[in-house]
Amino acid sequence: MLAKYYYLCKIKSTLVLKKQTSKILKDLLKYILPVALSAWLCYYLYTKIDIATMKAAINDCDYKWIGVALVISVFSHIFRAMRWSIQLDALNIHTPLPPLVWSIFGTYAINLLAPRLGEVWRTGYIAKRQNAQFTTVFGSMVCDRLADTVTVLLLTLFTFCIAREAFMAFGHKYPETYQGIVNMLHSPWIWTAGVVAVALIVWLFVSRTDNKWVLKVRDAVRNLWNGFAVVGTMPHKGRWLLLTVAIWGCYFTQLYVAFFAFSFTTHLGIVCALVAFVLSSISMGIPSNGGLGPWHLAIIFALGIYGVDINQGGAFAMIVWGAQTCLLVLLGIYAFVSIAMDKRQKTVR
Repeated sequence: MLAKYYYLCKIKSTLVLKKQTSKILKDLLKYILPVALSAWLCYYLYTKIDIATMKAAINDCDYKWIGVALVISVFSHIFRAMRWSIQLDALNIHTPLPPLVWSIFGTYAINLLAPRLGEVWRTGYIAKRQNAQFTTVFGSMVCDRLADTVTVLLLTLFTFCIAREAFMAFGHKYPETYQGIVNMLHSPWIWTAGVVAVALIVWLFVSRTDNKWVLKVRDAVRNLWNGFAVVGTMPHKGRWLLLTVAIWGCYFTQLYVAFFAFSFTTHLGIVCALVAFVLSSISMGIPSNGGLGPWHLAIIFALGIYGVDINQGGAFAMIVWGAQTCLLVLLGIYAFVSIAMDKRQKTVR
């Protein structure tokens, strides 16, 4: 009897240990890896930069244009909240605009600490505040982000068409880098991973099974789909599309306006700004703390295509990203104070 009890205790302790180990590994991948990636990229970039030259470029900055860019940035967040409101209304989750604006402000502030954590937080906040189902709200948020992905893809195609000569000139100047990009796009591993992912999704819905985990995943995916599919049936689709244009118009304009803050970018024009904008938008898909590292690399690379050296590009990236980050921190503080006051008022009532 004692031997059996000892055996059961040993199994239980082993399972607990495995669970703890799994959680530690998950936390490492979620929090430590992005920080390490950001730190390594920044170290890699800024050790190649001449600090004296970069300081001169920073001193050359006309900060009033950075201020204008920050004002435009605030409007982009408000427009995003307005767009999300349309999707939530279609799901009968009627939320006042101020809490949605706070949730957007808070999302970007939290993403500075851990990538994608802000999206989960804003979903949980709105779901709890409105007594709505988490997965349905999450589905609307996924749709919100998927709309961004589609927009970036369309902008990428458009930008490649109008800036093709600049890309080709860069390819001739740096053939090894250009060939590396081409090889990556033609990699069979990327296409194989895509096919496997599609096959798994099809199997998930076609297979007949009583497995509780598969059934849970199916239910979660259905709720996500309900949140996503609402775009096709919701009212005010025209307004939703207009707000999408407004959001991304603000994103682009704030970067373009920043070009006028530096003597070495003010003459580069709107096409160069569009190239920098698209590449930096793509870089935000890489897990990092608020784009730290990948965003800088994308901006330096884009400006390099048009002849801006790495020192000046590094100064541009540092100031623009730093100003945006300070703004996000301030907006995050405002959001969390507003949320706390809102909760207090609801409690008093």
